[in-house]
Amino acid sequence: MQAIVVEELGGPEQLRFTDRPVPEPGPGQIRVDIAAAGVNFMDTGARRLGAATGVLPFVPGVEGVGRVSALGEGVSDFAVGDRVAWVYAYGSYAEQIVLPAADAVPVPDDISDEVAASLMMQGITAHHFVTEAADVQPGQVAVVHAAAGGLGQKLTQLIKARGGKVIGIVSNEQKAKTAQSSGADHTVVSTADAFVEPVLALTDGAGVDVVFDGGGETTFRASMKVLRRHGLLLYYGAVIGAVPVVNMRELPHSIKISYPVFRDHIPTREALLRHSANLFDLVRRNVLIPEIGRRYPLEDAAQAHRDIESRTTSGKLLLLP
Repeated sequence: MQAIVVEELGGPEQLRFTDRPVPEPGPGQIRVDIAAAGVNFMDTGARRLGAATGVLPFVPGVEGVGRVSALGEGVSDFAVGDRVAWVYAYGSYAEQIVLPAADAVPVPDDISDEVAASLMMQGITAHHFVTEAADVQPGQVAVVHAAAGGLGQKLTQLIKARGGKVIGIVSNEQKAKTAQSSGADHTVVSTADAFVEPVLALTDGAGVDVVFDGGGETTFRASMKVLRRHGLLLYYGAVIGAVPVVNMRELPHSIKISYPVFRDHIPTREALLRHSANLFDLVRRNVLIPEIGRRYPLEDAAQAHRDIESRTTSGKLLLLP
């Protein structure tokens, strides 16, 4: 099979398109012929800093969709030919992958491969953020950073579905239009901390209830400034620059800060099945409409990384083996 391999950490040029042996599933595992793999910003962190496995070489990518082509011993939940999607299984930038059957979910016939691949990381993350980590309530106001991105669009749509209002932070006017098409009530074109005054003006100085900040250290402290009393900052920008260090006495207005870890979104298989089924249903009812921003052949993974790191993309990026 063909796959993208990282042999040395570094820039996009380290994503090498090469031949690898066809993997064979072990006990409790399945092999999947991949139809589409999601590209996430966290993949660029793995390329630069190393995968969670801590082993070189490795095949990056943690989410995708495809058809089961082989079963390991003891697997009874799936059959050869079943369509499945998965999340947090390294090796997804490839034509085939072996993963634990417990990490895969069945994909309904009315959900396309591309939509399923776009939902697993960003969709489950957004769903957890608005339903559990923040528990957005009707009438609450949220700031969503990178509101034109794949995660930002999903956050916006899910916040609106729960009766909240969204101020989307974007980097240019074209992205402002994209954020508005996803339902943002207001958009602010900003880099670094320039969004503080416009957001406070939009809330008559009161601030917002929650900020979803994946912008890294450059936006972290500014995000604290736009929160109202007891507001919540959800910070998930650990792969973008240095991790902020905060003195507790810096926190204004008795705000709360959360660093939601992906594994806490789906701590059990039951949670994985529940979140994914809920997302598929939201797509079915047109409450959640994933935008596919760009599609790349597998061998162009390096270009996909250059594009996502340039911050010029919107929507979900996919690799199509």
